[in-house]
Parts: sequence; C-alpha cells; structure tokens
Amino acid sequence: MARHDDGSVRVFFNRCSHKGVMVVHRRSGNVKQFICPYHGWVYGTDGALRGVPLADGYDGTVMKVGSPDFALKPLPRVASYRGFVFASLASEGPDLKTFLGPAAEGLDDMVDRAPDDEVEVFGTCARTIQRSNWKLFFENQLDAVHAGVTHQSSTDAARDVAKRFYKTPDEVPAAVRMFMAQEPPEPRSVWVKLNSANFRHGHGNFRGYQEHRGSDPATLEYEALIKKKYGDDEGERRLARSFHHTVLYPSLCIQSQFQQLRVIKPLAVDRTLMEIWHFRLKGAPAAFTRRNMVVSNSVNSPATIISCDDYENWSRAQTGLQAQAQDWVSIHRNYGNDYQDGEVLRSRVGTSEAFQRNQYKAWAEYMTQEA
Repeated sequence: MARHDDGSVRVFFNRCSHKGVMVVHRRSGNVKQFICPYHGWVYGTDGALRGVPLADGYDGTVMKVGSPDFALKPLPRVASYRGFVFASLASEGPDLKTFLGPAAEGLDDMVDRAPDDEVEVFGTCARTIQRSNWKLFFENQLDAVHAGVTHQSSTDAARDVAKRFYKTPDEVPAAVRMFMAQEPPEPRSVWVKLNSANFRHGHGNFRGYQEHRGSDPATLEYEALIKKKYGDDEGERRLARSFHHTVLYPSLCIQSQFQQLRVIKPLAVDRTLMEIWHFRLKGAPAAFTRRNMVVSNSVNSPATIISCDDYENWSRAQTGLQAQAQDWVSIHRNYGNDYQDGEVLRSRVGTSEAFQRNQYKAWAEYMTQEA
C-alpha cells in the first residue's frame, strides 16, 4: 500500500513484473520510488514502471518503460471507510459499505471518540504467531463462557493486586479492572446478561460488555473535551457506547473503546499471524492515550498473560482435533433461542454460541460459492 504524491492510496501485488521478486521487503517507510532488489526495475508510487537497466536490450519487444502491462499490478478493488483502507483480491463482490453493513459501527465507535474526528497509528505494530487455525481466534472473540475458566489465574492475581494496593474501587486502574471482570460462567454472571449482535458475512459484536469510563484525571479531562465539543447529549452518546470485540469476519477484530485493531492472517492450516495495531485519538490528552495503551497492552500484547492463556487453548484445540474421536464439534449452546431483528441475528443471552453459528454459516457460504 502506497500513498502517491497526489494523496491517493494505491494497493499493489508485491511482485516485480520482470521475475516476480517481491519489490518491497520493509513493513513501512517513506520512499519516492520502489526499486526491485533483483534487477533494479524502478516503479513509481503509482505503480508505473519508470525505469529499467539496459533498456535498449528490450528494443523490438513488447516490453517498454511506461507500459501498463509491466506496471505493478493493482489489486482488483480498493476502498476506504473512515480512513481505514480495505482491499479485495476479487474483481466482483459487494462494495465495502455493503460488506461492512451494521458492523461498521466498530470503526465508527473508534473514530467518533476522537476530539478531532480522526485517529492515527500510535507506536508500532506488534506481531504474534498462533499455532492454530485462524478460525479458532474468531470463535473465541465473542465467547462469554471461556473467560472465567481460561483466565481464572489472571483474575485471581488482579483481585489480589486491587485489594493490596488500592483503597477504593475507583482507584483501581482500568487495566486491572479488565482482568478482574472475568467472572466464572454461572447463571447470575455478567456474561448471561449480555447479548451478541450477529451480522451478515460473519461479522458481530457484544453489547454492554464492560464500562471503562473511569474517574482518573486523564479520563475526566478527555470526557470534558468530548462534551464541550459535541454538547452533553451527543458527547454522552459517543462515550456510552460499549462494544466488545467487533469482528469483521474473516480478517479483523476491533476493540474500539481502547483504539486497538487486530489483523488476522492465515499462514497455514495450523499457523496464524496476528498483527496488533494501536491508534491515538487526535486531540485527546496524552495521559489518556497512555492509559488506553496500557489497557490494550495488558490484554492483547505479545507479553500479556491473558493472550497466552488463549494461545495455549487454541494450540490444544488444534492438537486435540487431530484425534479421530468425534466427527463434529458442538456449537449448540442456546440454539433456537436467538431471534432475528431485521438483518441482525441477536442472542437473548451472552453465553449463546449464536456468533459461532453465524461465523461458520458465512464460512460455508464462501467455501461453496461458484467461482
């Protein structure tokens, strides 16, 4: 992906039109042109072939500098939503707005929280490898039952820290509260009181999972900025949204309250790359940005114990599924109790596996579509 000098964003296949060598090997940077490291073919940031060593050697052939046939090939479709760029390998299919549907609210929520109406990448991208199939990650994102089981040791440690080092609940940092919220799955837990919204194409999110407003000075300063700019009612509407892990299936997971986005890239049937991006709300106080970064790093960074808990389970699932014990896995929980609300499938309880059924319905449709 490159920003051309006219400000437009272009997305290309990373393949030299000479010998097929990857032209770009750095993950990010700032250049005026791209030069293939093999034979020195030169491309502009618009993808056009600008120069070729020993160009006279191609006299009398179809290869000519500037020929569109030898430019970097653009991806078939590229579109942007709220500044986030999406590209598709398919020449046909729904446009971006149609594909996102109601799930676009995850991106809206992130950007709407910015006092200056824009977000920007903050820090660098962290990358981790999961030794499991990519679908196990998405199964887990809206799974309300696993948290109180898988993360029990993390929860116990957080509660001990809160008790030992903080006098009142209001003093407990948001990162610690995040760990403390993992209740065991039982009929009176917070998990049952939630509900998932499941959209077309496998997208979905949770409503009202946790409230992370806080009373620390950084949060209060930020919230005052939002209400001053938009008024009390509109400011409160922006601040009161509480989505948990908006899934844009099958490639993104958005944690909009803390401005984090994870990109999922399958590498093999049992190997998945996750890229973790943090964003800064333009116009927000620096202390508030640091607060959100701490929370995000506490939950989803390569070093957090929360993610390690999940990675271990997904790896065990990948290994366990190789045993020919049963033909199927179960996604039956609360089947038949969900309800259709227009185009949205809603669960009546947060512990329903409606989101998994919705994801696999989309996956099956993709896998059985005619080319």
